[in-house]
Amino acid sequence: MTRLGIAVHRFRPDALEVARNVAGWALQHGIGTVVDEADLAAVNSPHVLPGDSGDVDVLVSIGGDGTMLRAVRTLSGRQVPIIGVNLGQLGYLAAVEADALIECLDAWRTGSEGVDFHFDDRMLLEVAIWSKGARLANVLALNEVVIEKRETGHTVRLGVDIDKAAFTTYAADGLIIATPTGSTAYSMSARGPILSPRLRAMLITPVSPHMLFDRSMVLDGAEVARIEVLGHRHVNVATDGDLVHTLHPNDVVEVRAAKEVARFMRFEERRFHQILKSKFGLSDR
Repeated sequence: MTRLGIAVHRFRPDALEVARNVAGWALQHGIGTVVDEADLAAVNSPHVLPGDSGDVDVLVSIGGDGTMLRAVRTLSGRQVPIIGVNLGQLGYLAAVEADALIECLDAWRTGSEGVDFHFDDRMLLEVAIWSKGARLANVLALNEVVIEKRETGHTVRLGVDIDKAAFTTYAADGLIIATPTGSTAYSMSARGPILSPRLRAMLITPVSPHMLFDRSMVLDGAEVARIEVLGHRHVNVATDGDLVHTLHPNDVVEVRAAKEVARFMRFEERRFHQILKSKFGLSDR
């Protein structure tokens, strides 16, 4: 390992302190450390350089699940292992506590995969946005893509095809197309089901639907969803909480399981259902 990247919650002093400790550890072992320009001034360490966090051997994400989403986004599908450091509340994605981080980095540097650490690959969505036959954007999402009304007080009409066959038109505040990882995010708040992140599937959940069919639907990972903006109102498209584009009537969003994956590193058994149990304070049998 010769090059380490850091993604950090730049507005948290404790996260910045951890980042400086990581840079110091890397220096001791002859490993270069890079951070994005946006985080460089906040980290304020002589041991880090500005650089592409995707061009590294490992990326350390320090903060929480939001920082993990940003780390995945900066990689743009490159299969760089991410070590997620959780600060504060129990997170779904960030698996390492700050006081165990140096020990984990040592395990990564000197250990072997399958013995000292494990890879946890998560499905990504490939989201293509089309207007008048031209592709406007093509992005990846770890949690979800949200196609949602832009104006308050109105619903939007979204026509959905699945594998080129017409399914239905949703009259709703919007639609969430989520991965199993994202089933515990916005989709869950819209009363969607929780899926094991080991699955390769897509979850379609309507937001405040104004129709009898108000259920979520789980698609196979090989199926493709096509969503067309109907009516006259504009809608916003966001991936993992970031606004990507404002769509006009007849614009289209195509969503499919991406060939790329997000690769997380874990250093101990961390069962998803046990995380849920802790998160929601569920009792034992």
